[in-house]
Amino acid sequence: MTTSEIATVLAWHDALNAFDMETLEALSSEDIEIGDPHGAAQGHEALRRWADSQRGTAELGRMYVHDGVVVVEQKVSTPDGGVTNAASAFRVVRDHVTAVFRHDSLAAALAATEVTEADLVN
Repeated sequence: MTTSEIATVLAWHDALNAFDMETLEALSSEDIEIGDPHGAAQGHEALRRWADSQRGTAELGRMYVHDGVVVVEQKVSTPDGGVTNAASAFRVVRDHVTAVFRHDSLAAALAATEVTEADLVN
């Protein structure tokens, strides 16, 4: 585990929550992959479209790190007052997010990666 990977994911979330596209793009590789249970896309234009469709905030919970993969538990709040639980799996390479996939649950995110409960960050 490196603090760099965690710091990158924390800064990425802060930028997403603030809808700071300039910072979000600076923290993401040009060919970033973005996905969720409904599909996937690639690149900064896809990132902008995805971020625009989110328009809510994600409160972070537990974090897990293993070999450049960071899994983050999230409580996602929507502008209309809705709240859902989710988790996202990030691939971080040289302080840039190269991939992020949102899952419906922490268990699903952990199952989709090689990250386990043993990788929990204290």
